[in-house]
Amino acid sequence: MSDTTTDLPTSCLELRSTVTDDGTVTLGLRSSDIGELGDDQVLVRVEAAPINPSDLGMLFAGGDVSTAAAVDGDLPAVAVSLSPAVLAGSAGRLGKPMPTGNEGGGTVVAAGSSDAAQALMGKVVGFLSGNAYAEYRVLHVAQCLVMGDGTDPADAAAAFVNPLTALGMVETMRAEGHTALIHTVGASNLGLMLNRICIIDGVDLVNIVRKPEHVALLNDMGAAHVVDSSAETFVDDLTEALRATGATIAFDAIGGGELAGTLLMCMERVASEANEFSRYGSDTHKQVYIYGGLDRGATTITRNFGMSWGLGGWLLTPFLGKIGQEGADRLRQRVADEITTTFASSYGMRLSFTDVVDPAMVKRYGLMATGDKALITPQA
Repeated sequence: MSDTTTDLPTSCLELRSTVTDDGTVTLGLRSSDIGELGDDQVLVRVEAAPINPSDLGMLFAGGDVSTAAAVDGDLPAVAVSLSPAVLAGSAGRLGKPMPTGNEGGGTVVAAGSSDAAQALMGKVVGFLSGNAYAEYRVLHVAQCLVMGDGTDPADAAAAFVNPLTALGMVETMRAEGHTALIHTVGASNLGLMLNRICIIDGVDLVNIVRKPEHVALLNDMGAAHVVDSSAETFVDDLTEALRATGATIAFDAIGGGELAGTLLMCMERVASEANEFSRYGSDTHKQVYIYGGLDRGATTITRNFGMSWGLGGWLLTPFLGKIGQEGADRLRQRVADEITTTFASSYGMRLSFTDVVDPAMVKRYGLMATGDKALITPQA
């Protein structure tokens, strides 16, 4: 093993989330051993790790973050209450301290003996691990994405989940024969990335946002089609945007409520204009993929969009499996090449480990408000 320091740590702090049968989930710090490196492994000093919507489910198990309260102990911790229904759905993780953090960024400070591991010595990398919320992480070289010289670890921290999801949406659109797409959280970090990708790649995109100021934000970034779901004219505005773009596939991060059905209805309106009347609706296939759950309520649809339609789920990992290693490597390389431009992320707060388990901060970052994304800085 080679290293860049003379005194590497043998243990580090990490965040773990534990659901207990009293109806609470506790997020707390604990010390863990780092362990020895294998030939194809590296030790990364984690300097930044984002809190994505997908991370919140592991952090708080669907609990009510407004109930966050400090927990006494040797190391800081916070507890959140779970409803009976949520607790019942968490049976598989009862009493198990679960690792947290899907991705992060940092510097390789030690490496195993293989050429692949040694090539990463001293490099800034982004990584995908499922246990990124830690001061140090032992990773296989395949989990790491090497950044260009001079890249800030904070830029590298969000190199996987949002960038590859945004690229995956465009790839899925093309693979399924669509020519334009709709995204329902246009002002999010992911939405801004998707907008930049579509402008660069010449793809028509309909951005749905929830506030007038988000319309202005997207317009300033060059978006051609931005629709405000809070406007009284939302359905008409969306229909007009679909008429202009021909979009017949949507990616929905909201999940609950009537939005998915509204998307299908508006797509059918436009498709029907180009076809002779049929009691079965147009023969244009319309697809909505739900990939998030910002609204945890029931998904409600009214069957007013013909018979040629689909409503399903979309996740990044199965998508990457479908396109294979060569396809995934192609997308990963694009992310690395454009990490400070197309795939740049912005943050509303930076949190130390102590901040992450502070009840007041939990109540803030747990809301996942647009423009207020959190970045954990374990070394702070």
